[in-house]
Amino acid sequence: MIPRVLTVAGSDSGGGAGVQADLKTMLALGVHGASVITAVTAQNSLGVQGAWEMPVEAVRAQYRSVVDDIGVQAVKTGMLASAELVEAVAELISGTDAPAVVDPVGVSKHGDPLLAASALDSVRGSLLPVATVATPNLDEVTQLTGVRVESEDDLRRAAAAVLAYGPRWVLIKGGHLPGDAVDLLTDGSREHWLRAPRHDNRHTHGTGCTLASAVASGLAKGLTVPEAVIRAKEYVTGAIAAGFALGAGIGPVDHGWRFRSAE
Repeated sequence: MIPRVLTVAGSDSGGGAGVQADLKTMLALGVHGASVITAVTAQNSLGVQGAWEMPVEAVRAQYRSVVDDIGVQAVKTGMLASAELVEAVAELISGTDAPAVVDPVGVSKHGDPLLAASALDSVRGSLLPVATVATPNLDEVTQLTGVRVESEDDLRRAAAAVLAYGPRWVLIKGGHLPGDAVDLLTDGSREHWLRAPRHDNRHTHGTGCTLASAVASGLAKGLTVPEAVIRAKEYVTGAIAAGFALGAGIGPVDHGWRFRSAE
């Protein structure tokens, strides 16, 4: 049976991030993607023009509908918008026998807020403790912990601050630092430093969603956390290199870059 991954995230009407990016990534990596829509956004290459949160009961119903019938081998979370949704999703994940990849989405690529400030305590106290892997970028690290990362030397301190909230592993994404794209994966004792060349490409919309979904896809296939993250890093690096213009602003990464390379 094809491994199944459930994304619990917001919809991006422009198709570059959110649930749309998650499902494209899962297809590209050979798993079946199912979805729980937590919010609907009016979004394009220029930014987020509007966002509408789904009712908690609708999120619960979608989750139970998929998990109770189809089953999942991994869960990935993205935009959760409010404290109520964060608490509900954390409870659902805690009752699901599958690894969970938590992408603590705080703002969009364009700087638009996607998580209420009042939800931060719920992310720290309820969602991160049920995460197999948490995948914050540097802005999200600061938002959650107050730690500011200005160089590679700060990545260990950032990882320790996030791990203090309970995830088994944390992947600190250092893509906003100058130089090569350097990420740190650690469980507090083992460290894996992942480096990739920085591509001269401004079309990077959906990078975080894509990476987290790729990690979840690897875990669903039975890979270890380090193996899943290493393969996910390779996939997203290729997707960034192939990112393309779409609309008048920031275009998306290319989730199908391997298909087009084969052609």
